[in-house]
Amino acid sequence: MGREGKTKNQKRARAAAQQQAQEQFASVPHSFVFHRGRVGRSLQQLVLDVRRVMEPFTASTLQVRKKNSLKDFVAVAGPLGVTHFLVFTKSPTNVNFKLVRLPGGPTLTFKVTQYALIKDVVSSLKRHRMHEQQFTHHPLLVLNNFGLQQMHIKLMATMFQNMFPSINVHKVNLNAIKRCLLISYNADSQLLDFRHYSLKVVPVGASKGLKKLLQEKFPNMSRLEDISELLAKDINLSESEAEQDGTHNILELPQAYAGRGNMKAQQSAVRLTEIGPRMTLQLIKVEEGLNQGNVLYHGFILKTEEELRAALARKEERLRLKAERRRRQEADVQRKKEQREAHRKQSLAGIKRKQQQGEDGDSGAEDPGMPEGQDPANQSDDDAEYYRQEVGEEPDADLFPKSAKRKYGPPGSPQPSKRLRTSQPGEQPASRKVKHRRPPGQPQWGRRSPREPRQQRETGNSPRSGQQNNPRRPKGRGPQRGARSPKPTGPRHPGQQGTKRGPRLPGSKFKGPGKPAARGKGLRGKPAAWGRGVRQRPRAPKKGQH
Repeated sequence: MGREGKTKNQKRARAAAQQQAQEQFASVPHSFVFHRGRVGRSLQQLVLDVRRVMEPFTASTLQVRKKNSLKDFVAVAGPLGVTHFLVFTKSPTNVNFKLVRLPGGPTLTFKVTQYALIKDVVSSLKRHRMHEQQFTHHPLLVLNNFGLQQMHIKLMATMFQNMFPSINVHKVNLNAIKRCLLISYNADSQLLDFRHYSLKVVPVGASKGLKKLLQEKFPNMSRLEDISELLAKDINLSESEAEQDGTHNILELPQAYAGRGNMKAQQSAVRLTEIGPRMTLQLIKVEEGLNQGNVLYHGFILKTEEELRAALARKEERLRLKAERRRRQEADVQRKKEQREAHRKQSLAGIKRKQQQGEDGDSGAEDPGMPEGQDPANQSDDDAEYYRQEVGEEPDADLFPKSAKRKYGPPGSPQPSKRLRTSQPGEQPASRKVKHRRPPGQPQWGRRSPREPRQQRETGNSPRSGQQNNPRRPKGRGPQRGARSPKPTGPRHPGQQGTKRGPRLPGSKFKGPGKPAARGKGLRGKPAAWGRGVRQRPRAPKKGQH
């Protein structure tokens, strides 16, 4: 029973801790770091390095496409709880950096005069200290020389402070502070220095040899005579192991810190190692809203009060015209929607009325739009007469063209049939193409009559034999129409030799005389003949051939 109660308590505690972590994660500021437009490879790498600085409360794997606009990012930022945009752009002359506060602004525009990537900073150090565990917590923000009373200086300090979660000094856990972000302002040059450091705490008061032992690193003791010399005095260490501590970085720890010898209320030294990136920024302007508001401050252009009022009036006029256009568009959309709805209702009513007429048996009624007994061919004349009565003038010739169709009698009257024109005595008849009709019993040219017995064809009693059924044609004038003619033996094409078609030889792939058969034996084991063709009776032509 105790084990079950303990398991329930653990589940309850785990769920409460998870809910608290989610609420805490949602309450801290989040950011998007991306670029707009075409940028070089170095600037793309700078964007990735700035994302490393803003971790873990930033989108580390944010995918940006060319067709994405700023409105797309703003639409996504609301549900995800994003509060800041860090946007990099590049022009032919310089690199710009914009810091945007969501959802209502302001927008700070900086000019990046110089920058260095993480790989450049790390490669210049002899010993760098950077690992993945440092990026599980947000960096400690340190602002230097932002105490001036100018408006844009205070606004910059507030924007940078709101980019990271706030820290309660009395409740902060020192083990969660692994990195430091330093932003220093130079009032003379009006430039900002952006630096990123890795933080390390080491104990102070012990000899360097003892520190090595505490860190499980064994120094070179070949020059020592006794182990006490290692604890009593310092030994000559290499230059890379030399440590320079002083009053500028030694303090008393209020809590125990990770690392050997970092005990509570003990003296320890805080060491910073730069890990990059590094940027030098210059404030250009401060805008109200999301990148499209009034210019509150400009670093190069100074305007008088009259110019500011004129610019404000122009902006208000643009906003008024935009609202008017939007109101008209909405009214047009509503009007078209009502028209479509009315047309739909009218169409449905017509369909229902037509269905009811069909059910009543009146579906075959004529269209009431056409007056009864009116000829469609006379519609043009009726329109012309109506025009004369109403206007009092004759219509133009091309206004009501007469119908080119031939007018017939009223509907239902028989239409006249075509008659051939008869020529008068002494008058030449009209030239017309007369079709020659075949005599009775004679088949048409190119067509074959039904097949008759062979004996009837040979005796000449059939219609296909020409002499008996066609007395007009004299004897000896070639074949008649529809009669069979022997297959010609001459060449089919010019230049082709005319040879008689021989029979297919047994076991051969060749036809005709003079063409050798395949070597080997014939059908019954006899040698195949070579080029000995036998004359054969001409085959009957296929259907449709003469």
